[in-house]
Amino acid sequence: MRISKEIKIALVGIVGLVTLFFGLNYLKGLNLFSIDSKYYLAFKDISGLSASSPIYADGYKVGVVKDIKYDYQNANDILVEIGVDPKLRIPKGSSAEIVSDLLGNVQVNLLLANNPRERVEAGQIIQGMINGGAMSQLKDMIPTIEKILPKLDSIMSSLNTLLANPAIAQSLHNVQNITANLTTTTAEANRLMAQLNNQVPGMMSKANGVLDNTSALTEGLNQKLAEVDVATTMAKIDQTLANVNAITEQMNSREGSLGLLMRDPALYNNLNATMRDADSLLLNLRAHPKRYVHFSIFGKKDK
Repeated sequence: MRISKEIKIALVGIVGLVTLFFGLNYLKGLNLFSIDSKYYLAFKDISGLSASSPIYADGYKVGVVKDIKYDYQNANDILVEIGVDPKLRIPKGSSAEIVSDLLGNVQVNLLLANNPRERVEAGQIIQGMINGGAMSQLKDMIPTIEKILPKLDSIMSSLNTLLANPAIAQSLHNVQNITANLTTTTAEANRLMAQLNNQVPGMMSKANGVLDNTSALTEGLNQKLAEVDVATTMAKIDQTLANVNAITEQMNSREGSLGLLMRDPALYNNLNATMRDADSLLLNLRAHPKRYVHFSIFGKKDK
């Protein structure tokens, strides 16, 4: 039986369409031959979510979005039908969030709850929410940025005015001169340190010589001190002190001429009276010298 040309063309066309259908679904992430567990996610806003968007749990892709159902008659939640791996166990109390990146790619993250006893059965609804991510944070920062922009403009104007001041250029020139002077000073300091390092050995040698001389002088002094008869010298000093004590005791006692002279009140009174008589005699001699001395050229005249 011969197949006509038209039938062949029709078969090729059907095979091509089937291949295209499965190929497009495969590129979308949909596997028509897999048996996925279906769940529904309820959102107030799907933020651009579409069919074939990936579903992630703990950063691992576990399924895709199958269909989106919107109720045009009532403003109820938008139901998103998802198909996930049947091996995935979704604990009861889990939720979902829609995340958009800076490039506009949208995905759904399943936030699995810590509930090992209960699970969400296939076909049940999981509540979802929107996570704006970096774009949401940037959107929240826009009012603050708008308030900062006038201040930044004022700061830039002040900075331009400051940079246009000729004193800035002069200051920079002075800084350059100071840097050059510091470089010269550093070079001189390095040269001085090099000279000092060259002189250090000689200085150390002289210091060692002084220390040697000091050590020799100390040894000589110690030797001379060792040669001194300390015992004899101390004995002489003790003898001298004993003599001084003896003299002091004789002066303090009533025996002897010196002790009597120092302690006899009668002798003191007699000496005092004698001094008074001598003083009276001298005064009378000054007042009447002729009574005591007689001079005559012709001899002594009888009275």
